[in-house]
Amino acid sequence: MPTSPADMMAAMLNNMENKTGNTLEYWLKVTAESKEEKHNDIIKFLKVNHGLTHGYANIIAFKHREQFEKPKSNEEMIADQFKAGKSVLLPWYEILRDFIQSLGVDVELAPRKSYVSFRRSKQFAILKASTKSRLDVGLILKGVESTKRLQEGKQFSGMMTHCVSITAEADIDGELKGWLKDAYSKA
Repeated sequence: MPTSPADMMAAMLNNMENKTGNTLEYWLKVTAESKEEKHNDIIKFLKVNHGLTHGYANIIAFKHREQFEKPKSNEEMIADQFKAGKSVLLPWYEILRDFIQSLGVDVELAPRKSYVSFRRSKQFAILKASTKSRLDVGLILKGVESTKRLQEGKQFSGMMTHCVSITAEADIDGELKGWLKDAYSKA
């Protein structure tokens, strides 16, 4: 069974013809002929017009766009998150990144478009420059009660169980580091 997002994508690509009735090459021709360019528009087109599940439509959309867009490096993806007035949050991100990576040699940093994920055997934390003055720390801490500071992680679409908002460097304290250590140890 696939254990990482890359393994899951590889498994879906291997099973695409069996599950959708056609090869990736076929679906790439279909998406090219559709003239859709935006990721979500491609997904919607494939789901509505061809009955594909969201997962397969999403992979096809990624593969379609890869043909025309140069993939960004991890550094470029992170830099993009701290543009447009969010550069003041970068030092806080760097402090937290360094602390999280110090938790163990098995910590993997995986930037996404709007956040940076940290994982070992599974994801346990994310850092997100949510506004120009707030860096959110998402944590997976199943079974831990929410508090005024350690809030439910609803703003992360169910990916995280909890969230801590950082609005000053002083917010990066022992309590937050303790929650990060706990999330790491449970991953």
